[in-house]
Amino acid sequence: MTNQRIVAHFKESAELKMRAAEELAQPIEQAVELMFLALSNGNKIMACGNGGSAADCQHFAAELVGRFERERLPLPAMALTTDSSILTAVANDYSFQEVFSKQVQAFGQSGDILLAITTSGNSVSVINAINAALERDMRVVALTGKGGGTVNQLLSDADVHICVPHDRTARIQEVHLLTIHCLCDGIDSALFGGDVDD
Repeated sequence: MTNQRIVAHFKESAELKMRAAEELAQPIEQAVELMFLALSNGNKIMACGNGGSAADCQHFAAELVGRFERERLPLPAMALTTDSSILTAVANDYSFQEVFSKQVQAFGQSGDILLAITTSGNSVSVINAINAALERDMRVVALTGKGGGTVNQLLSDADVHICVPHDRTARIQEVHLLTIHCLCDGIDSALFGGDVDD
């Protein structure tokens, strides 16, 4: 890999982030408000996704249960990507497409939030989880890219769709991570006010 190719990655990522900031600031703000309301009412946030998106789910849950940038009480968030016994049992006995929806059916309650992450918007396991969440009167915050795919058709005005305006998976995932940090910061700020140094 040449130095020029490496620099091109950085430039493309930086340019996308600046362009996406204008498009995504409002839906990210809406997602923060939705999550803040749920947490304030004693509800929880569940997160699901595959591959790199699974890692993002775990990152998000860790930031809420542990901390983001300030000391605070733990916040109820769980990644549906981590229990290998549940994942393998459901995948073996039913299908992989149900590994998240079964958990939403088991743990989801009205007022909870599902953070659904799929770079294409077409992951069947994530789509099934969204449908299960909506059946339980949960709200959905979806992180997608590539135009939003099927997820675009599932959400109502009560949900939030944060769709990265790009087609390259790596770039979409980079913006998803930044979005997750914005969500965590926004939740902390809404719950506790002020800046980290206050």
